[in-house]
Amino acid sequence: MSAGRTARERVREELTREITDTARRHLATAGAGGLSLRAVSREMGMASSAIYRYFPSRDDLLTALIIDGYNAVGAAVEEADAARDRTAYTARWLAACHAVRDWALAHPHEYALLHGSPVPGYRAPRDTVPAAVRDTTVFGAIVADAHRAGALTPLARAPAPPRSFGADAENVREFIPDAPDDVIARAITAWTALYGWIGFELSGQFENVIADRTPAFDHHARCLAGVIGLPG
Repeated sequence: MSAGRTARERVREELTREITDTARRHLATAGAGGLSLRAVSREMGMASSAIYRYFPSRDDLLTALIIDGYNAVGAAVEEADAARDRTAYTARWLAACHAVRDWALAHPHEYALLHGSPVPGYRAPRDTVPAAVRDTTVFGAIVADAHRAGALTPLARAPAPPRSFGADAENVREFIPDAPDDVIARAITAWTALYGWIGFELSGQFENVIADRTPAFDHHARCLAGVIGLPG
């Protein structure tokens, strides 16, 4: 009986994986807003009623794809960071930045699902949060480790964050423990600029503007390290 259940579970896992793999291909053609359970089941040769036993709605399928995507980005960033010396804060930052970009370039439609325009009618559940903050946790740890070690240099001529930012900083301090508000503000500036570059690149904004983008991105990431105050 136990072996039978294990076999059924294995079949379910394999079919679930096939459904999500097919759905990812549909993201490239129909976009997240056009994702359809019926279209996915049709390509797989499943009865449309059968797919609902795995994903009761389109939103459930979208959530699964989003969690998979965040986990994939998070794993890439974690692996890149783990390969660097813990005290090489700038090298860790650069490795993490390149890991996000490399994954995004290899999976542009999945990246757009995570960081592109919101899908009409879809609201991500709390289930997505643990996966969504995996990369944030790594970036925060790099800044926090550098701050604890006294390795951060205040950015020359950087304005102080507004007083109202103090309450907002508490929402980020779980990722950058013990850091003052100005460090957190600079980290947010760098983090959002990182994703801003990648968004521009994937949406074609650099066409006929920047030809050799990898070294240009590396320069961008190094500039952002300077914004944070990481050692040169």
